[in-house]
Amino acid sequence: MKVLRTPDERFANLSGYPFRPHYADVADGEGGTLRMHYVDEGPRGSAPVLLLHGEPSWSYLYRKMIPVLVSAGHRCVAPDLVGFGRSDKPAERESYTYARHVAWLRELVFDRLDLTHITLVCQDWGGLLGLRLVAEQEGRFDRVVAANTFLPTGDQSPGEAFLAWRKFSQEVPVFPTSRILQGATSTELSPDVLAAYDAPFPDESYKSGARQFPTLVPASPDNPASEDNRRAWKVLERWNKPFLTAFSDNDPVTAGGDARFQKMIPGCNGQPHTTITGGGHFLQEDKGEELAGVVAKFIEATS
Repeated sequence: MKVLRTPDERFANLSGYPFRPHYADVADGEGGTLRMHYVDEGPRGSAPVLLLHGEPSWSYLYRKMIPVLVSAGHRCVAPDLVGFGRSDKPAERESYTYARHVAWLRELVFDRLDLTHITLVCQDWGGLLGLRLVAEQEGRFDRVVAANTFLPTGDQSPGEAFLAWRKFSQEVPVFPTSRILQGATSTELSPDVLAAYDAPFPDESYKSGARQFPTLVPASPDNPASEDNRRAWKVLERWNKPFLTAFSDNDPVTAGGDARFQKMIPGCNGQPHTTITGGGHFLQEDKGEELAGVVAKFIEATS
């Protein structure tokens, strides 16, 4: 597997991101290894809050939330998915599959970090991957916070907004990472923040994972990941541990997903589900401190 690694100097002095890098090696699926990066802040003796990002962001997305949660006494672990952030980036698009993304994240979270008593906070692809981990080893997780995410099987249409995004992502000549972030937020991002979202990708050759991600979402019942996601739903449909939805009010891609979770997952019953007003798809960027406060209160109330 041909692998690219973003030079460290691309991540020097990023606005609002003072966190020390941590790395672990995971099997690439072809006999080699990949280096995954993760942020690890807060007291090591505390139960971890696992913060999972989506497309095309990285752990930088959680920079506003981590200090709030650490101040509340929590350990925060925020990985960069393979192909994103400071993690290695396979150069060929076919190296990326849904199953491999699950395997890479599984090895990091379970085998390398051995996290238990996890509070999962997941958004976008963070849910498509994180909820699969919940279903695989539910005993490691104490609670879930789902924000602007879903777990599709392809048995229902993903919606016109997603299909339009997928078409754009495959046809645009230059994949405009920071412009995608800006287009899916409600606030104006500063030049420094936009530069931080572009930092992992020195040129188009580093963006194979970002290009491939939209094509991996199950949009038809025969998608390679559909059956695995159906099995995951069977676990979630009997999940009785606390499950909270904290979607924003301005995300056309995942709108209504919170209602589906609340209807299907027993652990949603009686929880203080909330709608984050004034947030776009990347609500961590628009309302990060507010979302972190929701997470902290939820942990306190359900501990």
